[in-house]
Amino acid sequence: MKVAVIGANGQLGSDVAAAFSAAGDAVTGIVHGEMEISELASVRSVLRVAVPEVIVNTAAMHHVEQCEQDPARAYAVNAIGARNLAQVANELKALLVHVSTDYVFDGGKRTPYEETDAPLPLNAYGNTKLAGEYFVRSVAARNQVVRTSGLYGKRPCRAKGGLNFVELMLKLAREKGKVRVVDDEFVTPTFTAELAEQIVALSRSNANGLFHATAEGSCSWFEFAREIFSLTGTHVTLEAASAGEFPAKVPRPKYSVLENRALKLLGLNTFRAWQDGLREYLGAVGRA
Repeated sequence: MKVAVIGANGQLGSDVAAAFSAAGDAVTGIVHGEMEISELASVRSVLRVAVPEVIVNTAAMHHVEQCEQDPARAYAVNAIGARNLAQVANELKALLVHVSTDYVFDGGKRTPYEETDAPLPLNAYGNTKLAGEYFVRSVAARNQVVRTSGLYGKRPCRAKGGLNFVELMLKLAREKGKVRVVDDEFVTPTFTAELAEQIVALSRSNANGLFHATAEGSCSWFEFAREIFSLTGTHVTLEAASAGEFPAKVPRPKYSVLENRALKLLGLNTFRAWQDGLREYLGAVGRA
């Protein structure tokens, strides 16, 4: 199968490209310098050369503060870009797999969000990503919108200064010996390699529509940090930060846990417990 991965040099995109290649597919990796996703002509010219059967969009403007400062640019990339891909996917009769986010929710539910729950974004990033979902689902004849949460992977994440949460915690432990982490914000840490394998499995089905795709279980950021230090044998003083100690510049959901209900109903869920993904990551980067 011929697969085009948009954002193939990113934290998730690199693992998606590798997973499809490992599955025997012919992968064309497309990076920002080769395609301007917000311009239909650019999207069309690149994809008509690649002629993929599956298009996986991992590209996004996902620096939350920058999205808030420049919502027009965020909308151009996250919403119009998604629409452009959907339109060209139709022209090529290709499946479009579009990666979205837990930030489409406000975090007020306090039990895992299912695909049928009504979204209510708190910020420009969440709003533009939700608009992208609607474009994909209304325009692309063959579509799979994949919402995920709490990503970390082997490839540096540019939007987070090159450090994912795992590496940031280990760096702070080395440099300071004491780390304070919020204990009132909940997420499901998800290893990008596991998400990539799930995307491959989903793309091979005839399923259409919206899917939540995260590791199993959930934790606070404090609990995530504690597991990181435990598995790596890191000697550090870990303390729970007090409420409001690290005020966010932009509103964010305090509860970002997703339930993979649609995947499970179809017998397609491939995820393990989030702790297992963390162990695999630590082994892959030589920290276990």
